[in-house]
Amino acid sequence: MAELHLKEIRGRVADAARRSGRDPAAVVLVAVSKTADVDGLQAAYDAGQRDFGENRAADLVERARLMPGDVHWHFVGRLQGNKVRRVRPVTHLLHSLDREDLARYWAKGRGLPPPVLVQINVGREPQKAGVLPESAADLVEAALGVGLDVRGLMTMPPMVEDPEDARPWFREMARLRDRLAERWPRVRELSMGMTDDFEVAVEEGATILRVGRAIFGSTAAEQER
Repeated sequence: MAELHLKEIRGRVADAARRSGRDPAAVVLVAVSKTADVDGLQAAYDAGQRDFGENRAADLVERARLMPGDVHWHFVGRLQGNKVRRVRPVTHLLHSLDREDLARYWAKGRGLPPPVLVQINVGREPQKAGVLPESAADLVEAALGVGLDVRGLMTMPPMVEDPEDARPWFREMARLRDRLAERWPRVRELSMGMTDDFEVAVEEGATILRVGRAIFGSTAAEQER
């Protein structure tokens, strides 16, 4: 089943990329697996999926132990400082750098810290993590100052019924990324777009998609946000 879902989603991603004049290969699909069982993850892996995301430290560590070693693990949830030591060694990319103290925790440890994305609260929603757009440059600068490799931005826009209504948020993120990249050229990734709106996100410049429910079914719905 995962193979069929992945084939359809990849096709839709490719179509959206072409509509906006982009190379489909420039978009990374992260299968956010949270509530899928290991058999479901393995089925996706067997279908060629190599990028997987988790939003809980314990789940990430356990699944990394069970899955093949060439999987790229993305941590996409809010991360507490006391969980960094568990998550950092197995993470390919941290999507949710949302504060300076987390940057300092992430910088500690053996070897180079995995690269990060700064999380932006583009909708200015008080219940969501992430810095406001006008504070993005300050957090990027602070993270670079402690030795982190900041690759771009991540966001979860406000929930909307019509995916088209998310377009302004995605467009704002692309403009913010472009402004930051003028100062820091490595800040080029945009992690945005989930099951209900990933095609619009691709059309507006997303380079990384975080899709769960469309791949693993309705039981995976919660982890995308």
